[in-house]
Amino acid sequence: MKKHIRLLTLAAISLAGFTYGNQLQASSPDNAIFSHFTYTGQDKVYNDNKLSANEFYSPILQGCYPDPSICRKGNDYYLACSSFAVYPGVPIFHSTDLVNWKPIGHVLERPSQLKLQNCKISEGIYAPTIRYNPYNDTFYMITTHIGGGLGNIIVKTSDPAKGWSDPIKLNFDGIDPSIFFDDDGKAYIVHNDAPEQALYEGHRVIKIWEYDVQTDQIIAGTDKVIVNGGVDITKKPIWIEAPHLYKKEGKYHLMCAEGGTGDNHSEVIFISDSATGPFVPSKQNPILSQRHLPPNRPDKVDWAGHADITDTTSGKWYGVFLAVRPNECNRVNTGRETYILPVDWSEEFPVFEGGMQALQPKLKMPDGVKNQTGTNGFVPNGNFTFTDNLNSLPLDNRWVGIRDAREKFISIGENGLQITPYATDITEARPTSTLFFRQQHNCFTASVNLQYKPTAENELAGMVCYQKESFNYVFGITRKGNECYLLLQRTNNGKSEIVANTPVDMQQPLYLQIQAEGDKYTFNYSTDGHSFKNLEGIVSGDILSTNVAGGFTGNMIGLYATSANMAHPQ
Repeated sequence: MKKHIRLLTLAAISLAGFTYGNQLQASSPDNAIFSHFTYTGQDKVYNDNKLSANEFYSPILQGCYPDPSICRKGNDYYLACSSFAVYPGVPIFHSTDLVNWKPIGHVLERPSQLKLQNCKISEGIYAPTIRYNPYNDTFYMITTHIGGGLGNIIVKTSDPAKGWSDPIKLNFDGIDPSIFFDDDGKAYIVHNDAPEQALYEGHRVIKIWEYDVQTDQIIAGTDKVIVNGGVDITKKPIWIEAPHLYKKEGKYHLMCAEGGTGDNHSEVIFISDSATGPFVPSKQNPILSQRHLPPNRPDKVDWAGHADITDTTSGKWYGVFLAVRPNECNRVNTGRETYILPVDWSEEFPVFEGGMQALQPKLKMPDGVKNQTGTNGFVPNGNFTFTDNLNSLPLDNRWVGIRDAREKFISIGENGLQITPYATDITEARPTSTLFFRQQHNCFTASVNLQYKPTAENELAGMVCYQKESFNYVFGITRKGNECYLLLQRTNNGKSEIVANTPVDMQQPLYLQIQAEGDKYTFNYSTDGHSFKNLEGIVSGDILSTNVAGGFTGNMIGLYATSANMAHPQ
């Protein structure tokens, strides 16, 4: 296996074709300098549900961390999520207790592993599965790379914290592949595919292949359809997908998502005496869903499904899955998040404990575990504050780019983080010079200090709220004639309009602030960082919602600069 360079030092180093340096740099006149970023979550559900010593919060990963997959090696658990057009791709986390999770980087972080430059936001990396093969002491991550010409790919490593191989392109179509290692050393891949003849819209099948671990390729001619349509094809089930194979007490269990990844989402389970079927569905299906519950329930969690399960050293089982926390307008601005539940596998089929009831924000702590979330490098959850002075590298793993590496356009200068602008506007489906942070609460405040003086109307820098290229807000500084202007632009389904603008004096640094209370967003500014003025009252966060804008991502808060600005004061 190739050895991969990791970004472990504070010196400027070369990383797979780009330079990521933290040496002090002289600022260029057209570079925006950002510093003192603060994000604070203020969700009522967490204020109303304080934790006791024996409790922890679910979701365990807040914000857009969808399609979770989990595996175990000894006492070590690894969790990976979809990333779509986010760069680097496939965030990965480590835990020894399933409660406290540390980010250890990303699986796909080099140009040789990711081809996202022309991908729309909901293309790119779909539904990764992470697995450990004890027969060769190797971890595998298998996924679908939509766009970029890669298709279904697999990467490997002996240590998930020390880099992964370049992708191996797999010779089959479809999406959502998952790899399974049997206890006789054989391996299989299951995935979603199109049927030979579609009987209705959303009709899909689950297919299995034998896999050769020596050549890292499927064995031609071994493919077989093991589920057609879903649990009961006479009811025309849609989007059977995200399959995973497990083996327990000599029986093979196939778990899949069914119903689409929105309101009708669910998790279903099948059983067989053979890895290749035939598979019989459980009469208890679905084993996880929220679709049948009253729509106006308090603290609603919805869209539950796309799950993966793991055993523990104690013999207990747990499952991770995606779900959403809609705001008061039933809009999903935080995107699909990663939840966890204990799994009861005392009978023939596994069942998520409480998975068919209204999901609660708190869970009972596993025996002997101490809640360290938000401390000692572990991911925070509930309400928390994240601060970053943006004055040192490497950046926190929560900062990401879209379609291209953040390292290509950032550097650390005397006063903070400099963004060298691309000649790309945020409304284009191309790489932009924007550093993104996921929205992780329905109610939040995010602010940053900006030093910037545009010299032309094609230059702009500031903050964005970004659901996708065609649905976003831009809150930034540009130029008109001899004056600098702060403006707010709303782009709804590709149509942009200036909501408000005002002249500003950029001789001094400016503080920009975005606040949200559910669907109500405000964009504010200040010259001292304490007393903020509002630019244009309350505006709707509708365009930042997954179920308005479509696709699979949540809102991202961005630090943005461009030399191809299309937002002009009126």
